[in-house]
Formats: sequence, structure tokens, C-alpha cells
Amino acid sequence: MFGSAHAIFHSTWFVVARDVLVAALVVVWLGLAYRTYRDARRRIDDGWLVGTSTLLGLVPVVGPLVYLLFRPPETLEEAHARRVEVRALEARLTERRPHCPVCRSPVEAAYVVCPVCTTQLKHPCVACKAPLEPLWQACPYCATPVGAAVADLEAALTAEATALTAARKPRKRAAGRANAG
Repeated sequence: MFGSAHAIFHSTWFVVARDVLVAALVVVWLGLAYRTYRDARRRIDDGWLVGTSTLLGLVPVVGPLVYLLFRPPETLEEAHARRVEVRALEARLTERRPHCPVCRSPVEAAYVVCPVCTTQLKHPCVACKAPLEPLWQACPYCATPVGAAVADLEAALTAEATALTAARKPRKRAAGRANAG
């Protein structure tokens, strides 16, 4: 029984199959190390870290798995593309920010005048003093029509009282003169 197992393990076809399997495993092992090196070069900018990753990839089976766990999530090209896209978005956002039409300095949307050159950017609402856009027909905050003059109740009452007082005084004087004459 052991003689037949010995004959099988030392037969030519078994030795050839074993050598082919070992060669295939060595090729897979070196291929994983090379794949780790290529991926590290695409993801890591530092040469020392690329070399360390490659050496880690040479550790059979465990090395490439450990590299996969700790590799950067994006390639250098993806990181560069993301940075360029963020810069483009930031530039587009700053372009949308309003500028003064005279001095081109950036202004806030709620500014009534430019703080740099004092150009009137918007007109304030006559009732609530909120800044109004030029095309608006009514204030969206207090519903006052844009061209309407708001009557100050206190000023109106004071003016009416003054007018009434002025109107009463001449009558008394006129009556006093009529009695004297």
C-alpha cells in the first residue's frame, strides 16, 4: 500500500504537475507583488511608501491583502481631478457673488450702497427699510408698494394738531377785536 503511494509521488507525471503548480504559484505571487507596486504608484506620491508597499506585496497572500486594507482610497489622478473640480466650483461661486457696478468690489446681496465707493445699489423700502431689487413692484417683507409714500401717523397727528391750534387762535383774536371796536 505504501509502495504504491511512493510510486505515485515519485512518478514523472506527478513531479511535472507539482513543478507546474509551484511555478504557477510563484507567478501568481510575483504578479500580486507587481500589481501592488503598480497600484501603489498610482495612489501614493512618496517613493519610500511605494517601495514599502511593494515589499509588503512580496509577503505571500497576506501582504497584498494588508495593502488593500491600508491603501489610499483614490488614485493621484482622481485626487487631482477632484481638486481641479473644487477649484472650478469655488471660482464659479465667487463669480455669482454680486459686485459693485462702479468699482467691481464684492458686495453682499443685502447691501443698499457699496461700502467702497458709496454707489447706491438698491433702494430701501420706505416702510421697513429692507433693500429692494430694482424690478420689484412691492416690498416682499412688508407688502408696501414700492412707489408708495408711508404716512407717519405721529407726524400727521402733530401736523393736524398744529393746524387746528393755528385755526383756533385767529378766531379768538378776531372775536376779541370785534368786542373792542
